[in-house]
Amino acid sequence: MPSEPITSASNPRILAAARLRDGRQRRDTGLSLVDGQREIARAAAAGVEIVEVFIDPAAFATPPAWLARLEAGGTRVTPAHGAAFAKVAFGDRNEGCVAVVRFSGRTLDETPLPADRPVLVVEGVEKPGNLGAILRTADAAGLGGVIACGGGTDPANPATIRASLGTVFSVPLATATTAAAIGWCAAHGRRVVAATPTGAALWHAADLTGPVALLLGSEAHGIDPAWAAAAAAGRLTLVRGPRPPRRRSHSHWRRALARRRPHRPGGAAPRERGPRYRSGLGRRRRRGTADARHRPPPDARRRR
Repeated sequence: MPSEPITSASNPRILAAARLRDGRQRRDTGLSLVDGQREIARAAAAGVEIVEVFIDPAAFATPPAWLARLEAGGTRVTPAHGAAFAKVAFGDRNEGCVAVVRFSGRTLDETPLPADRPVLVVEGVEKPGNLGAILRTADAAGLGGVIACGGGTDPANPATIRASLGTVFSVPLATATTAAAIGWCAAHGRRVVAATPTGAALWHAADLTGPVALLLGSEAHGIDPAWAAAAAAGRLTLVRGPRPPRRRSHSHWRRALARRRPHRPGGAAPRERGPRYRSGLGRRRRRGTADARHRPPPDARRRR
C-alpha cells in the first residue's frame, strides 16, 4: 500500500530501519535490511515477509514490476527523499530501494536439508561478505544447503544478503555449533569429505557421490579436531580429501616464465648465471650491499 513520502532523516521509521544494520537490533526484532532490486525480488520470490520498502523516487522513471506486485499485495511502499533515503541506503552502492524484511538465521532443526544432495559445512566464517560468496557458490553448484559452524557471522546481516545476491533466501542455510553439525552428519549418515592440504586426493578426483557433507575449515585454524575425534570414535566416516593445488609465489611463476621464453633471433644470448648469482651473494656484492655475514673472516682473506 502507498505511504506518505518521507523527507526527514530523523523520521522514526527511517531511524528504526537504519538501526537494523546493528546486529543486536536485528536479533531483538527479527528484522533485517535488504539492499538492491535483485535481492528484494528474490526475497519476495522465496516467500520472505517484506514489511516495508523505502524507494528513492529519483532512481525510478517507472516502478519495476516486482515493486508493483508487492504494493498490490499490501506491502507498504514509502518514497524517501534525499537525506531520508541516504540514512537507510548502503553508501554509494544503493540502487534506489531498501526493504525491511522479517528474516533471521535458523538452526539445524529448523532447516530442511535434502537427503539426496551434498551439503557444505563451513567453519569459522567471520566476514559476512565471505558467507555471502559461499552461498552464491553453493547456489551455482546446486548444493543442497550450507551449515555454518562457529557463530561468527549473522546470516541476516545486510552485507551477507548483498554479497549472496539474494541466494541466502533460496539456499537452505543453518547455523550450528561444531558438535551439533557432527551429530547431524552422524544421524543422517553423511560421509564427511574434509578439504585439507594433507588430503589423499586432489579436489577433482575426490568421490563426492552419495550423501556427502563437504567440510571446509577456517582459514586461520583449519578443521576442528572434533571431526577427527568423532571419526575415531566411529560416529561418522571422515575422508581426508580433496587436497587443493599447491600454491606458488609470484617469483616462482616469473622464473618459470623466463625459463620457457624463447630466445629472440639476432638478440643477445641469455647470460649464464653461476651458483654465486643464484645464491644472491654475487648480486649483493655487485650492488655494494653485501653485509658482514656474507664476507669471509679477515684471517681467511689474508690466507688468500
